[in-house]
Amino acid sequence: MAKSVTAHELRDQSVEDLVTKLKEAKEELFNLRFQAATGQLDNHSRLRTVKREIARIYTVMREHELGIVPLSGESAEKTKEAAE
Repeated sequence: MAKSVTAHELRDQSVEDLVTKLKEAKEELFNLRFQAATGQLDNHSRLRTVKREIARIYTVMREHELGIVPLSGESAEKTKEAAE
């Protein structure tokens, strides 16, 4: 992931997209940790940024799971029925 994404941007995506982004972020974190261990890491703040991205993705996925934020594909009608 080249830049940090906001929770608002993540909430507009489907669960499949979130899973894909999570997998990419975890792979990037692994690579960054490997570079840090071998002394090849130039930007140490990127570790922190990627960890926060992973936490944001998990948070948005949990919001979807609990029904706090409806999935992007759901219509307003379904959301209204669930609220009643």
